[in-house]
Amino acid sequence: MLKQVTNLLIPKAVPRKPVLGHKTYKSSGLLSHFARAVIVQDVDITLVQVRITSVDIAISADSELTALMSNGKKLNLATQGRMVHMNRSKIEWCDHTWNPITGCFHGCHYCYARIMTTRFSGNVRLNKMAVDNYSVIEHGDRKLYVLDEPMKNETGHDLVYPFGFEPTFHRYRLNTLDKMKMGNNIFVGAMADVFGEWVPDSWIDEIMRACEEHPIHNFLFLTKNPDRYVSLLLKDKLPELPNMWYGVTVTNSAQAMTAEETMQDLPNKAHTFLSIEPILEDVIDALEITIANFTDWVIIGAETGRKKDKVIPKLEWINHIVNCADTYGVPVFMKDSLIPIVGEKSMRREFPEQLQHKRISQKMQDKLYDICYSCGEKNKKREMITILARSKGESSQNSSVLCVGSALKVFAKKMVLRCQT
Repeated sequence: MLKQVTNLLIPKAVPRKPVLGHKTYKSSGLLSHFARAVIVQDVDITLVQVRITSVDIAISADSELTALMSNGKKLNLATQGRMVHMNRSKIEWCDHTWNPITGCFHGCHYCYARIMTTRFSGNVRLNKMAVDNYSVIEHGDRKLYVLDEPMKNETGHDLVYPFGFEPTFHRYRLNTLDKMKMGNNIFVGAMADVFGEWVPDSWIDEIMRACEEHPIHNFLFLTKNPDRYVSLLLKDKLPELPNMWYGVTVTNSAQAMTAEETMQDLPNKAHTFLSIEPILEDVIDALEITIANFTDWVIIGAETGRKKDKVIPKLEWINHIVNCADTYGVPVFMKDSLIPIVGEKSMRREFPEQLQHKRISQKMQDKLYDICYSCGEKNKKREMITILARSKGESSQNSSVLCVGSALKVFAKKMVLRCQT
């Protein structure tokens, strides 16, 4: 429970007497929703058995809290707002989200991303006044923003969405992939439509080059404007690579028809998938041909949130899609939003084969693997032993690695015979 909170400036969305059950407090005990300064002093958070030991200031979900764990070790806890370049995703069908572009002009009434940006944008009006920190591209009567460096808030931390939900190219995020040594399934543009008609070709070119430079990852794209896939393909600007997954969002029959018309023109080398989320009506009549011939994966999800008029999909809508996918051998992934409708036992969480396997960079391969001196096979170093050899009277030494087992026995036998002779 909270023992003492001083100088608490509370935004409208936060009740006067905050409690742990409120959204302001995450399960890790972080204060993450305050839009103004909060000074926290001597706070016990019983959910995770940590105690705040220092007085810190949390501003705009960007600050850190120093906690003392039950084992006596200190731990710096960072809020979500600091993880702006590459996030471990809460989206069930990918490992990470990568957002070199944020913002969108589609205006979908069910959009979760638009709501999220309002929490982490800071004062958009003041951000736009810092004209030396960004550049602008005119798009009709609208503006697109370009950031070569992250904009900072008053505490020196990055602003995640400085222009709210207006389309913004965060060029500084392109090198984020360099820091990832293990292969991942990366959803590109979770907070945007990378292939929206307003997105310049040059932005997409830069993103694609970054993807091509990191072939250990699978990159998953998703758009409501699949015609852009085809136009880029005709310009030879859509990579036809096996680790590129081009997805189309389908929520109704009209979008299903568009998906069929465009996905049949995509390259055979690239993978395609459908994201039927949120499913707003029975779409199977308009989607069966696409599932049968032009897609490698089907994702299904329901509309989330607390809207009074949100659509609750009927079980038969979902069953029609699943039965069709099963008929043609297409894996199905159901998002957790379907649990109340189909039940946990009937949930399907299938991945295509390629998305089930992790790849690692060459640097990590050299670090984790080596070749056996005796049998010549490549194995994990942790499953091998290292032999050090040094001549008498010399400080320099040579080393070799050996597989544990027959290779080691053969090597030892050879060394014994050599020493006897």
